Amino acid sequence: MDIAKHKPNSMLGRYLNKIRLLLRDEGLVAGSKKTFLGLWAVLRHAGSGDVLFISSGAVGDSWRYRVKNVAEELNFHGISASITIQENLWLDLYVRNFKVFIFHRVPYSANIASFIDKIKECGGEIIFETDDLTFDFECVKQQDFYKNLNETEKKFFENGLGAEILNDPYVKTCTTTTSFLADKLREKGKEVFIVRNKLSAEDLKLAKDIINKKYEAHSEVRIGYFSGSASHNRDFETVIEPLYMIMEKYPEVELYVAGYLEFTNKLNTFRDRIKKLSFVPRKEHFFNVARMDINIAPLEIGNPFCEAKSELKFFEAGILRVPTIATATRTFREAIEDGVDGFVASGTEEWCEKLDKLVADREFRENMGDNARQKAIKAYSTEGEINKEYYAYLKSKIDRK
Repeated sequence: MDIAKHKPNSMLGRYLNKIRLLLRDEGLVAGSKKTFLGLWAVLRHAGSGDVLFISSGAVGDSWRYRVKNVAEELNFHGISASITIQENLWLDLYVRNFKVFIFHRVPYSANIASFIDKIKECGGEIIFETDDLTFDFECVKQQDFYKNLNETEKKFFENGLGAEILNDPYVKTCTTTTSFLADKLREKGKEVFIVRNKLSAEDLKLAKDIINKKYEAHSEVRIGYFSGSASHNRDFETVIEPLYMIMEKYPEVELYVAGYLEFTNKLNTFRDRIKKLSFVPRKEHFFNVARMDINIAPLEIGNPFCEAKSELKFFEAGILRVPTIATATRTFREAIEDGVDGFVASGTEEWCEKLDKLVADREFRENMGDNARQKAIKAYSTEGEINKEYYAYLKSKIDRK
């Protein structure tokens, strides 16, 4: 691939677009704060240690869960990890300061190509990290989110995001979030470690503070859908019918929706019982989720991008004692013990049956929420020792240097 066409103005365009989206989604104050943090990431020296995470930015859920929180997990377990971004001014200096380099969603460029060459010269270990299928351009170009991008934004996905790094024979190891993605990466002959998304120590403290607060009792049953982005309309369409049936049967049910969904469907019949929530910073988001009685996580059936998605909507709600009904993807089936700490549903009939059970039986849904919280603490926190094989692998690469 001709890396010369990845020009600096493309990087500037990407950053300007990120700033635009931050200001739109989070408002002037919160958006400006995150913009400042992003600029600080360009200037901040990452120091030295065992493992360095390199990412395409320092904001958003993908960065939080795959860079910030995984680095925290490694530090908790005796592996010194630091984080930086690909535009960091000191990038080349880190070649001799770290032994393992983990690239997360990093677009290929002349600068990155040079950095990787220097890592190879020093014998450093390179790991490709991903939490979705953006490395597969054939899959990306079929997605609605890609079709809605402008030409500048589309260039970042040309040939697959970071695919040049993934396909480099020097890179033999990958980390990812789900079994589905792990299988895709193994098809490329890579050794793969599944490193699940996890809640940080700060997240656990926030959740504990929230659930310890006293809330006003409410007679309505609140169903929450937290879509996250404008690309989830097809996901939501899969549950319109069961939601309609439940809202028709139970007048006490209210539907709370965070995101860009437009209700041009039969649910408009209940528009007085549908509440729109704005995008808010993480702390307020946790408060919003905690106010729900039921969380739903529908996904479009048969879409590889949806199959690749992690279970974070399950454990983010679970840590707040809110039970989840999720589409029965492989990931959710692996994460949720159906009927115990959550529900998985495969079609309209199952969605109706399981929504009905949670709406009608308050004690049942509260017990399920308690079980979901215990699962989140045990299996989805950075302090839990559930990646011992991965820790051992990293230590073997660190100790040999």
